[in-house]
Amino acid sequence: MTLAVENVTVVFGHGRRAATVLDDVTLAVPKGTTVGLVGESGSGKSTLAKAMVGLVRPRAGRVLLDGTEISGLRGKRLTAVRRRVQMISQDPYSSLDPRMTVGRALAEAADPRRADVRAHAAAITRGLEAVGLDGDAARRHPHQFSGGQRQRIAIARALVAEPEVIVADEITSALDCSVQAEVLNLLADLRARLDLTMLFISHDLAVVRHVSDAVAVMHHGRLVEHGDRDRIYRAPADPYTRRLLASAPSLPKEAS
Repeated sequence: MTLAVENVTVVFGHGRRAATVLDDVTLAVPKGTTVGLVGESGSGKSTLAKAMVGLVRPRAGRVLLDGTEISGLRGKRLTAVRRRVQMISQDPYSSLDPRMTVGRALAEAADPRRADVRAHAAAITRGLEAVGLDGDAARRHPHQFSGGQRQRIAIARALVAEPEVIVADEITSALDCSVQAEVLNLLADLRARLDLTMLFISHDLAVVRHVSDAVAVMHHGRLVEHGDRDRIYRAPADPYTRRLLASAPSLPKEAS
């Protein structure tokens, strides 16, 4: 399943206070691939992610799922699309209701209208086991887990909906290096096993290089470069991309 945006513009505010956050952005995430989206804070990466999953309405342009426009959907039709396109956010603790058990949170993802843990027990167990947690985790609350475990729970919650596309927004930025590597390896395994399409958003160029087939670079709300990962890391065409690569100490010298 291919997720794409065409000429998407997002404006926040009105009149003199209006700010253009995305400016005429066109990007496709082809079926079965991972596209890495990079750029500094405030470049518009997270806004693009929210537009792709229907949390932000574009002022102009279209969001397409397998060629069908989804940017204007509401109600049940939008809910159906959101099951197929799941977003995993940067901070799993804030995205998980601390009053809910993990099982209830996953049941809600499986059926937002009726979060019945018993009815979805098998799906909850499968989701938890897919991310390396046992079924007993369903009875516990988010604060009882480490940061890395909470991120695994957030991934499991996305998987319970049986999505075809994952939008991962800075999901490793708050983790230490060893846990970050575990989560990245988990994503790679899930992508291969479940044939997932993925938009992976990060400011860490080394991480993006590790997980992505193609790379898109955002700067001040515009897409300034997009192409094959190895080509961009070897010979970036845009001056901003070159500056990003040059300022990334964790990258091998030949990549910049």
